[in-house]
Order: sequence, then C-alpha cells, then structure tokens
Amino acid sequence: MGRFLVGLTGGLASGKSTVAGRLADAGFRVLDADEIVAELYRPDARGAAAVAELFGGGVLAAGGGVDRPRLAEVVFADAEARRRLEAAIHPLVRERFREIAAEADGVVVYEATLLVEAGRAGEFDLVVSVESPPAAQLERAVVRGMDADAARARLAVQGDGELRRRAAHRILWNDGSLEDLRVKVDALVDELRQRSGSAG
Repeated sequence: MGRFLVGLTGGLASGKSTVAGRLADAGFRVLDADEIVAELYRPDARGAAAVAELFGGGVLAAGGGVDRPRLAEVVFADAEARRRLEAAIHPLVRERFREIAAEADGVVVYEATLLVEAGRAGEFDLVVSVESPPAAQLERAVVRGMDADAARARLAVQGDGELRRRAAHRILWNDGSLEDLRVKVDALVDELRQRSGSAG
C-alpha cells in the first residue's frame, strides 16, 4: 500500500481538531502543523533561530525557545510581520512534514489552518476543509478560553474562507450537532479507506 496524503484545513474553532481526532481514532496517521511548529520553536531548533533573527530575543522565552503568546501579539497586530514569519517558518514546516510522511504508509493526514493560504494544497491527494458559521466559531473559541476580541482578530486574519473552500476537494459543514459531524467524518473515513487501498 502506498501513501495517500490528506490535507485537513479549516478556520479557528471550525471543528477541524474534532475531525482530526476522529480520523486518528480510525487508525490514520494524523500530523498537526501546530505540533510541528512547536517542535521547531524549541530551544536551539531552526524555527527558534529564524524567529529570533526576524524579531529579536524579545520573543524568546528564558530557555531560548519561542514565547508563542508574545510572538502572537507581535504578528497578529502587524500584517507585514506575520507575512515575514510565515515566509520563514512555512518552508521549515513543509520540510519536517515531508520527513515524517516519508516514513509512513497508508493514509497520512496533515492538519493545518493555513494549508491553502501557504500554497500547499497541490501537495495532497485530497484536501478537506471543515467549515462552520463565523458566529459559531467565535462562540466556540470564547468557550475554550480565548478572549473575544482576540478571537475576532484571528478570524479576521483568516478571512472568509472562500479561497480555502475553492481549493478543497471535500467540504465538511459543521453547522449541526456533533453527531451530524461524526456521520460526515465516518463517510470520509470509508472513502479514505477505499482510495488508499489503491494508492500507488
């Protein structure tokens, strides 16, 4: 059996992580872009060095790793700073993902909010976007503990999702109950199992 790469994307609090968890429970290898970034932001890692070069030592924690809340304050208040960060970090994330995926077999799912915006949709056999009404996204983000103004700013940065939806091969609408979403994910699991069986 060959590898079948799935790009899983969606906006803030859209239900993307819930879908990723369900796919992991089905036995697929799921890689989270945030976890790869966290690895790159550790002390002495390439990502931490790149961030320090861009923004100085003020965005590093005492041990030398990236202080992610402090970095977020910088880049979400400055669109140019955010673009510079993405230009430096996205290639490192892409490289690390390829290293991990090369060792896997069968379905490999890559969960990333900015997958399409980073120009990576073409790297995957199937792109799935989890979509939800903005009001529901805001409510979920606040329930999780995010400040409402910060959540609105994050949603504004992510845009209306039109580009993401155009690039997706499958859209999972998370606009009902959790059980409704599970039914949709189960159908996706069945499709992935069928398609990965013939993946070369």
